[in-house]
Amino acid sequence: MARIAGVDLPKHKRGVIALTYIFGVGKSRAKDILAEAKVSEDTKVSDWADEDIAGIRAAIGNYTIEGELRSQTQMNIKRLMDIGCYRGIRHRAGLPLRGQRTKNNSRTRKGKRKTVANKKKAS
Repeated sequence: MARIAGVDLPKHKRGVIALTYIFGVGKSRAKDILAEAKVSEDTKVSDWADEDIAGIRAAIGNYTIEGELRSQTQMNIKRLMDIGCYRGIRHRAGLPLRGQRTKNNSRTRKGKRKTVANKKKAS
């Protein structure tokens, strides 16, 4: 099993698909990395030689991935919340921030329903 950027790549998958297990690497970036490392896209991870893995590690070094990318994303969100812009306020409140309606949907952002009971009549 190849370990690249702190991620164990599945050895039974093709190289392009296996590289997408790394946070920040999609299909197009995986193709670029393999082309730069001169490794065939269709080769399975189990068939990679040590030189191939070293070339891929070197090619991946040019990109911001995994922990560094996660912390960068978190810092961007924190900056939005600190300056108090609309998107930052929506992040802070846990609501959708790209113009979606919230009356019926947006359960992913808002979480499980919190039922509010009606006021009981005084008799």
